[in-house]
Amino acid sequence: MSDTPTPKPLDFDTERGATRSKWVAGGLVIAIVAWMGSGMVAPQEDASTQVQAEPAARIISVAVAPSTAQTVTQYFVAEGQAMPDRTSAMRAEATGQIKEVLVNKGDTVESGQVIARFDIVQNEADLNRAQEERARAKREFDNSETLVDRGVATNDRLSQARAALASAEAAVTAAQKSFENSEITAAFAGRIEALDLNAGEFVAAGTEVGQIVDNTPLTVTIQVPQQSLRDIEAGQTATVTFITGEELEGTVGFVGSSADAATRTFLAEITVENADGAVPAGVSAEIRIPIGEATAHFLSPAILSLGTDGTLGIKTVDADKKVVFAPIEIERAQTDGIWVSGLGDSVDIITIGQGYVNNGQIVNPLTETELAEASQ
Repeated sequence: MSDTPTPKPLDFDTERGATRSKWVAGGLVIAIVAWMGSGMVAPQEDASTQVQAEPAARIISVAVAPSTAQTVTQYFVAEGQAMPDRTSAMRAEATGQIKEVLVNKGDTVESGQVIARFDIVQNEADLNRAQEERARAKREFDNSETLVDRGVATNDRLSQARAALASAEAAVTAAQKSFENSEITAAFAGRIEALDLNAGEFVAAGTEVGQIVDNTPLTVTIQVPQQSLRDIEAGQTATVTFITGEELEGTVGFVGSSADAATRTFLAEITVENADGAVPAGVSAEIRIPIGEATAHFLSPAILSLGTDGTLGIKTVDADKKVVFAPIEIERAQTDGIWVSGLGDSVDIITIGQGYVNNGQIVNPLTETELAEASQ
C-alpha cells in the first residue's frame, strides 16, 4: 500500500467574503417574488381608467302624427274621349243647280230644317216631260190591247206596249222624286260642322255637301282592363271631368264583351247629358266610377317608404316607441294625398324623419311642432 496522502476537497466557506454571494442571491429571489406577486411590470393606471366606456346609442327624434281609419269610396278611374251622340253626312238627293243656301257652317239646326234649295225650273220641266211620255205610253198600250182583242194585233205588240208604259211610269216617279227633293234638309237636330255648298253650284244626286253633328248627349268612350271588367256594368253612375273644366254626371250605357286583340281591353261607353252643347265633341275626359268602399287612412305620398324587399309601406311608432314598417295598398289617389289600407284602425305615423330610422329602432316620438322647437 502506497503512503501517498488522500487529497481533500476545496472549501471556501472559511474564506473571508465567501458568504456574501449567498446573501445577494437570496435578496434577489425575494425581490423577484415580491415583484411578480404585485402583478405589475411597471407602474400603470387601472385598466378601467385606460379603456374608455362606449358611448350609449343616440335616440333619434321623429315627428309622429296620429291617424284614424275612415270609410272611403273606391273608384275606377280611366281616361276617355267625348264622342258625339250622332254624326251624319248631308247629301243631295237630287241633281240640279243650287238656288240658295240657308245656313252657315257652325249653325245649330233643328230636325227637318232646310239647309239649301235647288232651282226647280229644270225639275218641273223634267216632271212635265215624264208625265207626257207616260200619257203617250198609256194610249199606245190601250190601242194595242184593243187590237189584240179584235184579233188584228199580236201579243208581242201588247207586251212591248206594256213595257213602254212601265218605263214611262218609272220616269214619272223619278221626276216626281227629284221635284220633291228640291230641298236639302237636316236629318236630325245638331250643329253644322261642315258645309261645302254655294248658290249657283251644280250638284249631282248623292254628292256629300256637309256634315251635321249631334252632341246632346255626348258619348264618352273608355277602355276597361281585364282585371277591372267585373267592376263595371251598365247602369252605374259616373263622374266625367272634361279637359275644358266642366264636370258632368253620366251613366254607363254599354260595356263590351269582346276584348281588343291588341290591348286586351274592353270598350265601355258613358252617356253624358249635354243639353246646352257646352262641351264639344272630341275633347279628352277623366271618368270616375264608384265600385265599392274600403277602410283606409289619408296621408301624403311623401311619407311612403320601401321595405328591404321593395314592398311599399309607411313607418309607424308603436306603444314601446319602436319603429314598425307597415306594408300598405293604395286604394284611392287624389291631388292632395292618397288613401291607403293595410293599417290598423288607429296608428301613429312618422311624418318627418322616417328616412333616418329603421324597423325595430327605438325613437323619440314628438309632434311636428315639438320637433321644430327641438331643432332650433
